[in-house]
Amino acid sequence: MTLPIILVFAIIGITVLLFVTEYFPIDKISFFIIATLVLTQLTTPEEAISGFSNPAVITILSLMILAVGLEDNGVIQWLTDAIKKLKVLPLILLTPSFMVVSSVISSFISTTAVVIIFIKIITQLAERYNFSSAKLLMPISFAGILGGSCTLMGTSTNLLVNSIAKDAGVEAFGFFEFSLYGGVFLIIGIVYMTIVSRFLPKDPNSDLQENYEIDNYVFTLKIPNISEASDEASDLIGQTIAEVDFINEERAVPLKLIRNKKVINAPGKYIELKEGDNLVLMSSLESISEIVNKHKLVINEKRREAQQEEFGDGEDSNKSDMTYVELLILPGSNLIGKTLKRIRKMSLNGAYPIAIKKRKNIRNTAERMIRKNIHEINLKPGDRLLVELQEQRIAKMYELQNIAVLNQHEYTPAIPNNRKVTALIILIGVIVLAATGVLSILAASITGVAAMLLFKLISLENIYHRVNWQIIFLLAGMIPLGMAMSNSGTDAWISEYLLKLLNGQTPLIIIGLIFGFTMVLSGFVSNNATAIIMTPIAIALATGLNLDVKPFILAVMFGANFSFFTPVGYQTNTLIYGTGLYKFKHFLIIGGVLSFILWITGTVLLTNLL
Repeated sequence: MTLPIILVFAIIGITVLLFVTEYFPIDKISFFIIATLVLTQLTTPEEAISGFSNPAVITILSLMILAVGLEDNGVIQWLTDAIKKLKVLPLILLTPSFMVVSSVISSFISTTAVVIIFIKIITQLAERYNFSSAKLLMPISFAGILGGSCTLMGTSTNLLVNSIAKDAGVEAFGFFEFSLYGGVFLIIGIVYMTIVSRFLPKDPNSDLQENYEIDNYVFTLKIPNISEASDEASDLIGQTIAEVDFINEERAVPLKLIRNKKVINAPGKYIELKEGDNLVLMSSLESISEIVNKHKLVINEKRREAQQEEFGDGEDSNKSDMTYVELLILPGSNLIGKTLKRIRKMSLNGAYPIAIKKRKNIRNTAERMIRKNIHEINLKPGDRLLVELQEQRIAKMYELQNIAVLNQHEYTPAIPNNRKVTALIILIGVIVLAATGVLSILAASITGVAAMLLFKLISLENIYHRVNWQIIFLLAGMIPLGMAMSNSGTDAWISEYLLKLLNGQTPLIIIGLIFGFTMVLSGFVSNNATAIIMTPIAIALATGLNLDVKPFILAVMFGANFSFFTPVGYQTNTLIYGTGLYKFKHFLIIGGVLSFILWITGTVLLTNLL
């Protein structure tokens, strides 16, 4: 093993670790990869930045823009409105109906965009018609993944694998070349999820104030100075931490005490509270509301001033009709990467940010919250933002881009039918041009974006804020890592080692190992990153065995997509996990069994192609 190969293994290992732990955002990790490849001379500087001009990356960017245009012009909503008429069906039929619609649309539109729309629709229907959204969101996410695997443009993974294969001299896949196999996997997934949907959890109480456990939200409460108190001073002044009732009763967990700009992490029970202190607590909204009222506290010292600036002193400043609304942060939101402190300085259409709830991951612990100032924690997709606003302003929340309002109030902006029809025709045109081979998918998608710009269905100013640039930078950073594997001979070294290890084994075993290992890796690392790492290895292994390359490439393609057993491998799973309806065990057990079934089925089907 040469030094370059060792360096490549080290970079891959560190990259996987960073992805799993989420220590840095994925776009930052990608830049680290690019810089490391240049400094270690595993690629030339030109190769290191070539991912930004890779045809697959530009195609994915164009498809993202098309998805934004379709959503903004009501096409996705238009296509899914008909499903609301099925609300009278029993859950055993409602589940496959939603899955079929989700999978069909996901075959041609970004799976993430489709699932985002369905999250909104399902949560609306669940509240209005009193059924559990948890019974449907996981099936919808899985159906979107399976549907996207049916066509070449269905997922970014398919486009990436196809691009890497073409660069390696393999004949490109046709638009529907593997749709038959994808259809088999989809049918299995629909039947399986329909059967097991009864084992999915029921929604927690839909009342926002009773929806979360004690550690779900983080609040900063101020003990007002005696001179600032509106009626009487807080009774907490002079009490020690140990004497505070809501801490003794474990209705709130004290994380920090901020006094005179000095921070005391995990304050001890003998610390005496003083006027002007800020307590950082983890608690439920219900408990915090009671604590604030009972002990004459204020949620953040700037809150009252901000509301006064927003509403003025007139009738609108009356807080009797103030309510709390929970916002789910979706990919592409302009709030991503911003802190609570910064958001409070932004215009949120009359809403005042109160607290955040981080989506679940292995690093979100109370200890981490103690070490880091809550006002300095950045929002990510899947996080939630709790805001306070007047009830009549709730409709304004729907104007915020890439935000799902989880307090359900009907609001549907009127979109002219001619815009919907034009956007739909453009989508159909892109699909037809790409499927018939008249244009490549890249050319067809770019043409579709140009058509939307021509008919003023999208604006580039809006697109800049709506596209999930993290995915683009992830791809741009991972593609040169694949080049480094080739330049250093790492893929050849791995294939030689595997050839010795698998000597005498049947193609069934070899395909099964490639499929299975790719599937396992994609459960913890981005499916795109997994595809970029595994595709060169699969090609080299197939070439060394003198076997048809395409079954091996398909094993990587499907294996990278089928990350059902964890909530972190695929973005749609992360989104539904972020809703708080599921625990990790639901993915591990229900998704794990589905992954096993598809692994066995896929191995048999692909082996028959040899």
